[in-house]
Amino acid sequence: MTQQERSRRYWDRQATTYDARIAGVERRFLLDSRRWVCERARGDVLEVAIGTGANLPFYPAEVRLTGVERSVPMLDAARTKAVTLGQTPRLLTGDAEDLPFDAATFDTVVCTYSLCGFADEKVALAEMVRVLRPGGRLLLADHVVAGHAGVRAVQRLLELASVPLQGEHWTRRPRLVVESLGLSVVAADRLHAGVIERIAAVKP
Repeated sequence: MTQQERSRRYWDRQATTYDARIAGVERRFLLDSRRWVCERARGDVLEVAIGTGANLPFYPAEVRLTGVERSVPMLDAARTKAVTLGQTPRLLTGDAEDLPFDAATFDTVVCTYSLCGFADEKVALAEMVRVLRPGGRLLLADHVVAGHAGVRAVQRLLELASVPLQGEHWTRRPRLVVESLGLSVVAADRLHAGVIERIAAVKP
C-alpha cells in the first residue's frame, strides 16, 4: 500500500468524528485564518481538499464554490454541512495533484490546512496555479515549519509518527513554492510562534 493510500484510508476513518475532535483546536488556532482566507475569495472559487467543509460558513454569499476532496466520507460530511447551511456548492471527488479541471477555470483557489498532507505539495500547488485564471487569487493557510529552533525540533519529532500514519508533514513552507511558481504574494502573516502561515497571492 502506498503512503498516499494509507493517508486516504486514515482520513476516511476520521470523517465522522473529525469535527468534534478538533473543535478546541479550531476555536483557538484555526478559525481566524479560515475567515481571513475565505473573505478574500471572489467569483468562481475552487477549494482543494475541502474535507468536512469547515470553511463553508466563511465564504461570501456571492461566490460560486466548487470543492474537491479525495476522501469520499469526508466529502459526504461536507455535503451534509452544506445542506445545513443552505448552500449548494459543487462537490467532487478529486486528487489535488491531478485536478479534474481545464486550465484557467477559476478566479480563486483556496486550500487550508491540507498542503501538509499531500504526497507532493509542489505538484499540488502547481496544479492550483494551472487552474487559476490570470489575475486570480491563490489563498492558503497551513501549519508550517516554525522559525524557532526548539519548535522545529518538536515538529521533526512529530513527523516521525504523523508522516507514516496519516501523511502529515510539519516542516513544509508552501509560501516558498508559491513564489517559485511566479505568483506575487500580496498579503501574508504568521501566527502562533510562526507555526500557522496564511498567504494571498496573485497569478500574473
